[in-house]
Amino acid sequence: MFEHLSQRLGDTQFLFSLLVAVAAMATVLTVAMPLLSPADHLNRRMKAIATERGRIRARERTRLASEKKGLREKPKAYMLRVVEHLNLRKWVGTDTAPAQLAAAGFRGNKAEIAFLFFKLVAPLLLMGLTSFYLFVLSSSDWPVINRIAGVLFATYLGIKAPDIFLSNATQKRRASIKRAFPNTLDLLLICVESGMSIEHAIRKVGKEIGSESVAMAEELSLTAAELSYLSDRRQAYENLGTRTGTEHIKAVTSALMQAEQYGTPMGTALRVLAQESRDARMMEAEKKAASLPPKLTVPMILFFLPVLFAIIGTPAIIQVMALSK
Repeated sequence: MFEHLSQRLGDTQFLFSLLVAVAAMATVLTVAMPLLSPADHLNRRMKAIATERGRIRARERTRLASEKKGLREKPKAYMLRVVEHLNLRKWVGTDTAPAQLAAAGFRGNKAEIAFLFFKLVAPLLLMGLTSFYLFVLSSSDWPVINRIAGVLFATYLGIKAPDIFLSNATQKRRASIKRAFPNTLDLLLICVESGMSIEHAIRKVGKEIGSESVAMAEELSLTAAELSYLSDRRQAYENLGTRTGTEHIKAVTSALMQAEQYGTPMGTALRVLAQESRDARMMEAEKKAASLPPKLTVPMILFFLPVLFAIIGTPAIIQVMALSK
């Protein structure tokens, strides 16, 4: 048997026939394997993506639940009792208050309860302090009507104080986001063109941009979480534009939604928007620089010119006085 096998292996014609048979079998398998495999590749990929997104959701929920300060942080007990007992949501609250608080960076039930509480306490506190000062401590001979007017003005100021504080916080937050926006777009462009998905890119940029703008980092982190949680990704982009209230960010979210819907490349849109945002920032800087001369006119007249005249005129005055003697 071994002799027969060795003779066969030594036969060139047999080896050639064997190689032809192996090649023919490999060709048949190569052609037939795609026909034998399941044709529904798209469903398999979608199931894999859904499984990965489920793991991301679970990881993000675990991370948020482990943090001490989160979106579900409980309000102070005494504030909650006052708000619920006096039903301040009905009498003091407004429908736009949650959106205004979110724009200022205050989210969750705790922020809303604190806002309603101070809307009640601030006017009462200022009214009491002003009344005590004007009617008890003050020794001036003001008429009673003027003192009552002062108390009413202090009460009105207390009513408007929470709204003024909220407006100032919103403006500062939007200014911080606007300053960090061009660099954010550049980082997003780098991450997307390197092959990262938009969720991972937003999460990565949110971690890196925190050294420049905490507000932008918070918004990007929240958007990354919403992209993992929400079934409609367009809603996450719309929420980002609504919270920030910046036109440039709204343009970026619109571009991302269109890229998500039509499958257009995100890198091209991000590159164009990054250049536009940098041009807009440069135009704003040039506008501020052009407005400096009119603003410096009054300080120059009040502070610089008198000192300049004194320095120039004092030696001449001293010489004239010396000659006159």
